[in-house]
Amino acid sequence: MTRITLSLAAALALSTSAFAQEATRAIENVAGDVYRFQNNFHYSLVVATGEGTVVVDPIDAEAATWLKENLAQVTDQPVTHLIYSHSHADHASGGAVYEGAHVIAHENAPAEIDGVTPTERFADTHSFELGGKTFELTYLGPGHGEDMIAVLVRPENVGFIVDVSSPERLPYQTFGAANIDDWTQQIAKAESLDFETFAPGHGRIGTHADLAPTRIYIEELRAAVLDGLKAGKSVADLQAEVTMDAYSGWGQYADWRPMNIEGMATYLTEAGLAN
Repeated sequence: MTRITLSLAAALALSTSAFAQEATRAIENVAGDVYRFQNNFHYSLVVATGEGTVVVDPIDAEAATWLKENLAQVTDQPVTHLIYSHSHADHASGGAVYEGAHVIAHENAPAEIDGVTPTERFADTHSFELGGKTFELTYLGPGHGEDMIAVLVRPENVGFIVDVSSPERLPYQTFGAANIDDWTQQIAKAESLDFETFAPGHGRIGTHADLAPTRIYIEELRAAVLDGLKAGKSVADLQAEVTMDAYSGWGQYADWRPMNIEGMATYLTEAGLAN
């Protein structure tokens, strides 16, 4: 029994090691001195300046360590500033890797984010300059999280926006129990910002024009699901009938459309809007 247990443990260790080695990591240029760091399906923003490097979102400890060790691909400057787009663990873990960095988060963020205490917080907007770059931080309001911000970098005019929208990609699964009406307002707030290139936390790089279609999708889905609920239809009925064909070419359409419908139905029902 001991030999079998040890063999299984060794196999699991090898499997875990192999899985870890399969992580997809890369640094890609967005525009000018602005880059995105890919860690599998998550992205952080990296901005190189002559006075230090700014990173938005550590993602997790392994990702942050990899980026720190490979930063020389794009700059010889260390990470001097760490910004949190929001405090959800899949984007905000591992910040301690950038020890000594000036840490900025929204005032609604927890006192500590995975053990890191922000050194600066702001309410609505905040901006700072570093090495010829201007960083404009804007609170998007509640919805997907309570501390979500957008980060704009100039002169490249890149907007880094996480989770609330991705170019031609459905919202994640069941909307994560978020207030979906507030979520659409977060997108509307992002639409009001002035930038050209949309660098999302998930998915491909797009333009400012890619924001509105996500909001419109959510609004159309809401209307269709609400009508169905008021007509007495079940979630299964709605998943069969609300096909959202106009968005069939979007990422995750096949997998997440039924889940989006489930999440929308749950939100509308729990909010008392489906009566």
